[in-house]
Amino acid sequence: MRHPKIIIASISLAAAAAIGGGVTAAAATSPSASTLPAASQHAAATVRTTQSTFGGKTETILVTSQGLPLYYYLNDTAAKSAVTGELAAVWPPLTSASPAATGLTGKLAAVMDAHGDQVAYNGHLLYTFVGDQAGQVTGQGVERFFVATPGLTPIAGSSTAGSSTAGSSTAGSPATAGTAPAASSGNGYGY
Repeated sequence: MRHPKIIIASISLAAAAAIGGGVTAAAATSPSASTLPAASQHAAATVRTTQSTFGGKTETILVTSQGLPLYYYLNDTAAKSAVTGELAAVWPPLTSASPAATGLTGKLAAVMDAHGDQVAYNGHLLYTFVGDQAGQVTGQGVERFFVATPGLTPIAGSSTAGSSTAGSSTAGSPATAGTAPAASSGNGYGY
């Protein structure tokens, strides 16, 4: 198999859709922000922190108000998402015109891009993973996506680059933008 990660993630997406997981094809695959569901575009997203164990380590990570882990994509820039099409179906962007933060030391913002008002933390656009459930991290290291932590260094070109933030990187978190922590297991799939 050439792309076992995409196949596994696609199966997870199909299973989530079959049991009413709330993922809609229009929100995941449409390049137009105007076709996104109203809840995705206008709901206030709250980003908070929680403790999670993955890769044998317990770390503080960013999660949605529902407890879903948040990830950033190494190929993104501070102003533009590189996640489109089938990749966006598996890694839905977190969108909100007015995101709120609880317990964060960095800067949370909304960035207008192809997904609408996508939420960014320290300039890193944020995503969820369809294979995750609340309190579960399964997307770490998959397809160049990594768990967002409070100490995530601001991305070059963001309004927070060069500014200091309270907090520091935890073990296994990226020390600089573009440096990713190791995948969480040795099974070859990154989770």
